[in-house]
Amino acid sequence: MTSFLDQVQWNKDGLVPVITQDAASGRILMLAWANREALSVTIREGRAVYWSRSRSALWRKGEESGNVQKIIDVFLDCDNDTLCYQVEQIGGIACHTGRESCFFQRLEDESWQVNEPVLKDPAAMYGNN
Repeated sequence: MTSFLDQVQWNKDGLVPVITQDAASGRILMLAWANREALSVTIREGRAVYWSRSRSALWRKGEESGNVQKIIDVFLDCDNDTLCYQVEQIGGIACHTGRESCFFQRLEDESWQVNEPVLKDPAAMYGNN
């Protein structure tokens, strides 16, 4: 029997992009990466776990900030090379900047404009690192 992990088309680095979406509103919250272990742990724990390329380590979303993403559904696209996690965003903040979504800059007149307020000061979520 083939594992669901074997059906994913991992890139040359063993990763796959993950689009994370709020299950209730449909809003795109963020884009991150997963490897086989991250996807397996996500399914096992029922919370979003990613692969941090900068730290080369598993990253449990919310482990520092408390803004955990509870998994509602997981989808694989038609090419088997992109995942979509539909989540309940605990705390209402997905972005490390303290905003609801990482997609808070909108192109207006050929200039990127911030169109979303900071809901919580990042220093309050992460300390003064």
